[in-house]
Amino acid sequence: MDTPIAKAQGRLGALKIRLETYNGLDVQLLTHGVRVTNPFRDGCCDDAPEPSDLVTCKARSEDGGRLWFFHSWGEPIAEADKVVDASVAIASRLGAK
Repeated sequence: MDTPIAKAQGRLGALKIRLETYNGLDVQLLTHGVRVTNPFRDGCCDDAPEPSDLVTCKARSEDGGRLWFFHSWGEPIAEADKVVDASVAIASRLGAK
């Protein structure tokens, strides 16, 4: 039986694979999320020279504890079963094509 942590890791792995279909994104699967950067775009400042995000997957209490993807600043992206929706939102936010 899958634990919530195993399910979250599986969803993050699926998200990584889907994000790799976008040209130019650098995608890394970490133990605590998926780091996504776009080295072909300018970031906001010296501390962030390129757009990036650390996407996590965790239970969302407002949705009955179902797994969701979240931006690094805590904003929900999409339910974890909606990998394509999440990848479109992330890639768009980072300026990927």
